Parts: sequence; C-alpha cells; structure tokens
Amino acid sequence: MKIKSSNTINSSIVAMGARLQKAMEETGAEYLLLNRGVNSVVNIDLSAVVSQIDFNSNDIQVYPGGKGKVELKKAINKEYFNNTASLNNILITGGGISGLDICFQNIDVDEIIFPKFFWGTYAQLCNIRNIAYSCYDSYENLSLQAAKYSGKAVIICDPGNPLGEKYPDKELLEIIKRLDKNGVVVVFDSPYRRLFYNRTDDFYEQLSDLENVVIIESFSKALGLSGQRIGFIYNCNDDFINEAALRILYATNGVNSFAQVLVSKLLSTPLGIEAVEKFKEVTTLDISRNIKFLQDNNLLANDLYTNSEPLGIFSVVKFSPKKLFKHRIGCVGLDYFVNTPFKGMENYSRILVSYPHEKFVSFFRTLL
Repeated sequence: MKIKSSNTINSSIVAMGARLQKAMEETGAEYLLLNRGVNSVVNIDLSAVVSQIDFNSNDIQVYPGGKGKVELKKAINKEYFNNTASLNNILITGGGISGLDICFQNIDVDEIIFPKFFWGTYAQLCNIRNIAYSCYDSYENLSLQAAKYSGKAVIICDPGNPLGEKYPDKELLEIIKRLDKNGVVVVFDSPYRRLFYNRTDDFYEQLSDLENVVIIESFSKALGLSGQRIGFIYNCNDDFINEAALRILYATNGVNSFAQVLVSKLLSTPLGIEAVEKFKEVTTLDISRNIKFLQDNNLLANDLYTNSEPLGIFSVVKFSPKKLFKHRIGCVGLDYFVNTPFKGMENYSRILVSYPHEKFVSFFRTLL
C-alpha cells in the first residue's frame, strides 16, 4: 500500500538505548543509561497514594472528557498558578510531546524558532507537520530583535535541554514580555523547572495573562511520571484552548483517566504532597552532587554555560559518545541537538545527571 512519509528519522536517544541494551545482553556488564531523559536517582513512591484510588469508580473507567478532569485542573491551578488561572484555559495533554505537537498544529505562524541548542524532537515535530524552523543564537538576540520575530513562534526551554542551563528568571520574564508585545508566539516548554521549585514559585502566574504565551508542562520530570504520559497546556486565549481541545478529542478522546486521578492526588493530598517532596529532595540532591563532581574534575563543558548556571537534569561533558561508550556510559552526541554544526562538536556529549551519585561517580572516575 502507499503510505505518507513522516519526513523524520529515528531518535538518536532511542537508538542509543537499543545499542546499550544489546551491549548489556552480550557482555553481562552494567552500563549507565545516561542517554535518556528519565529521572533515575530514585522512583517516586506511589504506594500510599495509589491506595487512595478507587479503580472501580467512574473516575477511572469512563471517558475522561476532552479538556481534562476538573479535579486535576483545580490542583494544577493551585500548584502552578496560585489559583489565579481560569480552569477553562488549562488543557490536559498526553505528556509534553503531545502538548508540543498540539501547539504546533494550533498556531498559525510562518516559522518556529528554536534555541541554538535544542531538543531534537522539536525539529522532528516540525517535519511531521511541515512547519519551517530555524534557530536563534541567544536570549540577548531575541531581546534586541523581538520585532523581527513577529508572526513567528519562539521556543524557550529553561532549564534547557541538552545543556541544563538556567538563566535568571527576571531576564527571562523581560524577554518573554517583549516578544509577546511584538506579536511573537512564545512556547514556554519547561518540563524540568518544577523539579527544582515548589508552589511558592510564581513564574507561571506572571506569564498567565500574556496572550501570545503558551505554557507546555509535563509531569514526567517534576513528579517522576514518565510512564504515565500526562501534562498540560495553558494559554489565556479561549480560541487557542478550544481548538487544541478539539485536536485532543479526535486524536485520543481524552487523556488516561488513571494518570489524571493519580496526579490530582499527588498535587492535592497530604500523602501525595509528601511523596512528591521526598522524590524531589532525593533527586535534586544527587543532581547537584553529580554536577559538582563534573565541575570539580574539569569534565563539564564550561564554555557552553556563558551567563547561565548548570542546573537541570542534563549536562554536556567534554567527551565524545564513542569514548564514553568505551567506559560503559551511554550518552547522545551534541550533534543531535544543533541545527548548524560547529568545530569540535564531535567531542561533546549530553548526559543525564539525574542518577544515583555514587554509581555516577564510580563510572566517571574511570575517565580521570
């Protein structure tokens, strides 16, 4: 039969995962799975929370509704927006990729502009949807040339992927407001932020009344729920949300009911909040210890962190994927995360730093 090409390629992250699995099966040796974006310090303990869920209820066994469960949207409003957002403008999605894809389908723009270093999936989604894309060099460039990007969309990811770089919130907010004022659609895709912040963080609240800003959020990183495939979109424009809801309706007829109930419990019940806090505490501690180890031993690609600090779940190190693989460390080359190659790029790799500290250090010490 004839098929339509997606105009995409297989993810280098997935390909490395398959290579690592094969190597472990053939050698019986352990490899570090630092190619993927899954918090691996510890799994969130869901035992007490799951015991509160009635699996025989309509909450679990009936279609969840196109825009998402009201209980979950109320919990999101309190956790992320200090109860200042309209529930009608919070749309539950099947994870971050789903939210981005719906957003890309929904916005009528000439082009989508990525950061210089970007998650490769942005490009593949644009290829699937036949959307043009390019890259901006820096936030300073965005700020100085905001009017130039009118009629386009700009993606801001902070802390970033692949670098894990964090810029000051005050600077980010000023840039986003300037872009919004100039008619630039800002896709604020920051699934890592809430791993390091709690509900006292008011950044989303400050973005919530900007009409051209679309917030894409996922519970994969901050709550350790990669397997549940759930997140949300927020935009204050009713037309945007209503159109996005139709796309979800006819793609999936709603988002997994169990995942929605589970996240509701994690965000709003004492046992759920306790489980999340413990998960974040243990995870962020080992992330910070791993980054410090890389810095102290001159393994981090410090030249890539100009005017920013390494904070997120990823970092870039000064080793090629080939060399790291020899030391049984899985990673993804930096070439997967750029649109334009640069000299020496082959000697940089993105690694996951959300990994148990002692094991992380034991493997990287072999490189010293």
